[in-house]
Amino acid sequence: MTLALLGFATVLLFIILIMAKRMSAAAALIAVPIVGGLLAGAGPRIGDMMLDGILDVAPIATMLAFAVLYFAVMMDSGLFDPLVNRILAMVGDDPVRIAIGTMALSSLVSLDGDGTTTALIVITSMLPLYRAVGMNPLILATLLGSSNAIMNLLPWGGPSARAAAAVKVDLVHDVFLPLVPAMLIALAALAALAWWLGTRERARLGWKSDGPAMPAPPVAADRPERRPRLFWFNLLLTAALMAGMVTGLAPLPVLIMGALAVALTVNYPRLSDQRERIAAHADNVVMVVVLIFAAGAFTGIMGGTGMTDAMARSLLSGVPESFGPYLAPITALLALPLTFVMSNDAYYFGVVPVLAHAGEAYGTSAEAIARASLMGGPVHSLSPLLAPVYLACGLLGVDVADAQRFALKYAIGISLTLTLAAIVTGAIPLA
Repeated sequence: MTLALLGFATVLLFIILIMAKRMSAAAALIAVPIVGGLLAGAGPRIGDMMLDGILDVAPIATMLAFAVLYFAVMMDSGLFDPLVNRILAMVGDDPVRIAIGTMALSSLVSLDGDGTTTALIVITSMLPLYRAVGMNPLILATLLGSSNAIMNLLPWGGPSARAAAAVKVDLVHDVFLPLVPAMLIALAALAALAWWLGTRERARLGWKSDGPAMPAPPVAADRPERRPRLFWFNLLLTAALMAGMVTGLAPLPVLIMGALAVALTVNYPRLSDQRERIAAHADNVVMVVVLIFAAGAFTGIMGGTGMTDAMARSLLSGVPESFGPYLAPITALLALPLTFVMSNDAYYFGVVPVLAHAGEAYGTSAEAIARASLMGGPVHSLSPLLAPVYLACGLLGVDVADAQRFALKYAIGISLTLTLAAIVTGAIPLA
């Protein structure tokens, strides 16, 4: 119990410090768990725990570093200019249509199951629209995160695969297929949220359907770094990269590194131009990589000291025995806070098996617990331990704490809608 309380205190202090802007996310991710580890008696083992956590996230950090550079090069070369101009022509300057278009595009791009790729493509495509019209970019972050979280329930998405593996059930038939109706209902609710947010922006901006349109100028194609003659080459290269991601042709960091090497060489043959493009985006790369490694150190200490496991077991011990038959919906509700403060691996492989074992004693199947454990996805998309959060906020030019304050209430609403839909459609038994 002492270790669990220390774990909760560590996580709470970390959240308070970054939400109140008393420390940067990178500093808090490093300093707070070190203090917690010392209080837990880890002493000299803290260094090894941090290194273990850093090694775990090294492939992710590598992938993100090269992914940021690759898509930045694609944006500089003008690959997304036609798409942005086409969307501008379709949605015009109507905030409602822009918001709904953001949700639709995010859902479509999320079919590849990768949140980082979705964030890069959607933000680079939609942010110019938001800037041209004057819309709040936090709306983009909100719709992007929740859309990606719902679509990430697909079999090739990380959460579904982890949940199925954790309780040893069939991924497609036991976990995914029963959730499809609930996913469709949640997407409909998210479209309604996009309409409502867009309506509010209409009022704030004074937009009128019968008034003169605010022309959003097309993206400039005459900037020196643009390479319009290489549009089709860049499109095919990006399509090949996406296909390689989906099919698992090679490890994702390897694919991204190879694609970047080709993109830089073909688009900017001169070494001075290559150095200039890399330097132009170095700040974003450094910030993302630093935060990922810091998050690895955080989870390494929390897991190595046993605080994560103690936190999970203390939460379970607080559930009265009379609530046992209702463990499936309880699991769904617990998923919201737990996925916000815990890493995917710690939650799905540490907490979910314990919940599934407890549920079996009350007649709740393991597959039902697995499905219920996925209900916190939209809230998890805002977790300070999640890499795409920092990537998206960096691309949008907003603070992580501001994005969380704005989007969290809507993410909770979408998660509860997903949960209710799963109960109504029978994916999650009420008792």
